[in-house]
Amino acid sequence: MMLKLSFLLIFMFLNANAIDVLVAKKAIHYKSIVDPSDLMLRKVDSVEKYCKPLKLADLNNKKYEALHYIRKSSVICTKDVKPYKKEAVVFKFGALEIEKRGEIIFQNDEYIRIKRSDGKIEKIYKDGRVE
Repeated sequence: MMLKLSFLLIFMFLNANAIDVLVAKKAIHYKSIVDPSDLMLRKVDSVEKYCKPLKLADLNNKKYEALHYIRKSSVICTKDVKPYKKEAVVFKFGALEIEKRGEIIFQNDEYIRIKRSDGKIEKIYKDGRVE
């Protein structure tokens, strides 16, 4: 009887000191939006000192995007994600609209230069050609 009671007390103390963290259910790719359905809440005893765990309340208030590839079953830290800011350029060629991820560097009557998120520069002519 005493042994059962001691196991119960030990289990309760271990559970009381646990920290709630968000863990990835599946791999999250670079620059993808972190969806709350891809995460699960798990209790752990401790986390690394350099990791400040992301809270579920933060995730419900804002959209976040991954700063690097996050493996399955790893703890999501605040340094792993950043608030999502839409960085897209919309081109209107008459009735046709094209949306590309990046920012406009230069624009004139003939073409538009875009710096893509991977650092490459792309030149798109107003008639639709890509160079």
